[in-house]
Amino acid sequence: MIEQAIGRFLVLGPVALLALVLSLALMVLLQPWLARYAMARPNARSSHHQPTPQGGGISVVVATFVVAWGAVAASPALLQNESGQFLGLTATAALLAVVGAMDDMRSLSAAMRLAIQCIAVGALIATLPNQLQVLPQVPWWLERAGLFVGGVWLVNLVNFMDGIDWMTVAELVPMTGAIVLLGLAGTLALWPSVVAAALLGAILGFAPFNKPVARVFLGDVGSLPIGLVLGWLLLRLAAHGHLAAAIILPLYYFADATITLIRRVARREPFWQAHRQHFYQRATENGFAVPAIVRRVVLVNVALAALAAVTIAVPGTAVSLAALAAAIAVVAWLLLTFARAKR
Repeated sequence: MIEQAIGRFLVLGPVALLALVLSLALMVLLQPWLARYAMARPNARSSHHQPTPQGGGISVVVATFVVAWGAVAASPALLQNESGQFLGLTATAALLAVVGAMDDMRSLSAAMRLAIQCIAVGALIATLPNQLQVLPQVPWWLERAGLFVGGVWLVNLVNFMDGIDWMTVAELVPMTGAIVLLGLAGTLALWPSVVAAALLGAILGFAPFNKPVARVFLGDVGSLPIGLVLGWLLLRLAAHGHLAAAIILPLYYFADATITLIRRVARREPFWQAHRQHFYQRATENGFAVPAIVRRVVLVNVALAALAAVTIAVPGTAVSLAALAAAIAVVAWLLLTFARAKR
C-alpha cells in the first residue's frame, strides 16, 4: 500500500507541478492579448466595477490537457486501453472551449450555446464503455439519459457559479485535491487521477491572477470545459463504486445553482439570462466581502471532501446516508449564512 502510494505520488506530483508552471506561464503570455480582445465590462448583473480581461481559463484548459497528454507520451500504459475515451474528452472539451472563447469575445445566443453543450456531452457519453453503469439496477438507457442531463447541467453549473473572484478556485482546489488523494490511496484508477492532478495544478497556476481583486476572469472558455472534465471525473469516481462520494464532493455548487434555478423558474423569470441571485452573489449584497465568501466556500468544500472520504473509508449504506445528511446540513448552513444580512 505504501509503495503504491509512493509510486503514484511520483506520477501525480510532477503532473500537478508541470500543469501549474505551464498555466502560470500561459497566463503571463496571454494577459496582454486578453486585455485587448476579451474585456468584460461591468453591467447591472456584474460583481466587478472595472473593465477586466476575461478568458484566462484557456490557460487552465490547455495546461490540463497538454500535461495529461504529455504524461501519456511518457508512459502510454497510463491510459489502460482508454485512449478513445480520453480522445473524446479532449475533443469535446476543446469544442466547449472554442464556443466559450467566441462567447467571451462576442455573446452567442442561449439556444446555440445549449445546443453545442448537448452535442459535446452526448459525444463524450458515446465514448463510454457499454458495460459502464453506476446503478446496475437502473435500465441502461435511463442511466445514460440521466448522465446526459447531469453532464449538461454540470457544464452550465460551473459557468453559473463563476461569478466572483476565486469562486471557481475555491471549488476546484478542494474537489480535485480530494480526487488526487483518492488516487494516491488507490481508491481511484491512476488515469483519472492524472487528469485531476493536471487540473489541480492548472487552476493553481491561474489562481494568482484571479485573486481578489481579479486581474483576469476565467471566462466561458474555461468554465464550460472545466465543468465537462469535472463531470467525467465524478462519473469515474461513481463508476468505481463510490456514488456517495461523487454526490457529496460538488454538493455546494449543485445546491446553490439548482435552488437558484428552481426559484427563478417558479417566479417565471427568464432563467437563461445572467443574474445576481445565486446565494454567493446575495452574500455580497448582504455585507460579506468576497474574501470572506471564498473562505467559507473553501472550508465547506474541505468538509465535504472529508465526508466523501468517510464514505470510502467506511463502506456501507448507513455510513453513506449519514455522511450525505451531514453534507446537506453543512451546505444548508452555508446557504442560509449567505442569505442573511451580515451583522
